[in-house]
Amino acid sequence: MSRRELVVLGTASQVPTRTRNHNGYVLFWDDEAVLFDPGEGTQRQMLRAGVSATDLTRIAITHLHGDHSLGLAGVVQRISLDGVPHTIPVSFPASGAAWVDHLIDATSYHHRADLELQPLAEDGVVWPVRPEQGFTLRAERLEHGVEAFGYRLDEPDGRRMVPALLAAAGVAGPAIGVLQREGRVVTGDGRTVRLEDVSARRRGQSFAFVMDTRLCDAVFSLARGVDLLVIESTFLDRDRELAHAFGHLTALQAATVAAECGVRSLVLTHFSQRYQDAGEFWAEARTVFDGELTVAEDLDRVQVPPRVH
Repeated sequence: MSRRELVVLGTASQVPTRTRNHNGYVLFWDDEAVLFDPGEGTQRQMLRAGVSATDLTRIAITHLHGDHSLGLAGVVQRISLDGVPHTIPVSFPASGAAWVDHLIDATSYHHRADLELQPLAEDGVVWPVRPEQGFTLRAERLEHGVEAFGYRLDEPDGRRMVPALLAAAGVAGPAIGVLQREGRVVTGDGRTVRLEDVSARRRGQSFAFVMDTRLCDAVFSLARGVDLLVIESTFLDRDRELAHAFGHLTALQAATVAAECGVRSLVLTHFSQRYQDAGEFWAEARTVFDGELTVAEDLDRVQVPPRVH
C-alpha cells in the first residue's frame, strides 16, 4: 500500500522554543521522501520521528535563512555517514548557492553523499523528472526578504478500472493487466476493448509547500486545488502590518488562501515565538476555512487526504 504522509519535524520560525524546533518537513509519497527546509536540529528530529537518511530521495529548500537551512550540514553528513547509495537532488534559490556550498562543506567529514545540486533561477519544473518518480515538482518565486521559492507536487491523472464495465465487456483475469499495460485488449470473441471503454478518470493528487512570503500571485498559484497545503502563518492577523513588513503571512491570510483555492487539508506552521497559545491560530483560521485543519506541532503526522474519484 502506498504511503502519502507529511511528517512534521519542526514548526518554529526564526527562534526555536522549548517545544518547537526549527523548520523541517518530510513528505512521504509512495517510494519518495522529500525533505523540505531542514532547519537547525533536523537530524535529531528525524531520529525522533523515525525518518532515516536512507529514506530521503530529494531535498528542497525554499530560501537560505537559517531556520530553513542550517540543518542541511548535519543531514548531508548523515547521508554520507550512512552510505546512502542513491543520488539525492538538492534544489534551492540560485542566489543562495554560496551558502549551500558552505553548509555542505561546513566541517571535516568523508564526502560520500551523491548530491545533485539544482539552483533555481526561474519558475518551472524542478529537474530531474524520472518516470518512476510518479509526480512533477514545480517551483514558483515568492516574495520575501531574500530570494525564495515555493514548491508544488502534482501527480498526473490516471485511470481507474470500473468492474461493471469490465464485466460487460467480457474482460477478466490476466486480460485486465494487458489492458492496463497496453491500453487495449482483444477478447475471446475477437472484440477490441480500449482502456477508456472500461475505466474512468482518476484525478491525480497534489501537495504544496509555501514558506516565508507576503501574499502574492504565486501563493495562490501553488495552492490552487491541492489536496494538502503546508503554509507558513508566522503571525496572527492583529499583527498583519508586522507580517507584511517582514515578508510573512498571518493565519487568517493563509486560511483565506486555502479557502479561495479549494484546498482540502490545510497545515499551518512556522509560528513566531511571541505567541503562546496555538489555539489562537486555529480559531483565526476557522473563521474562513472549514476543511481539514492542522495547527502543526513538532512530530505531527498528517495524511494526504484519500483520493476523490
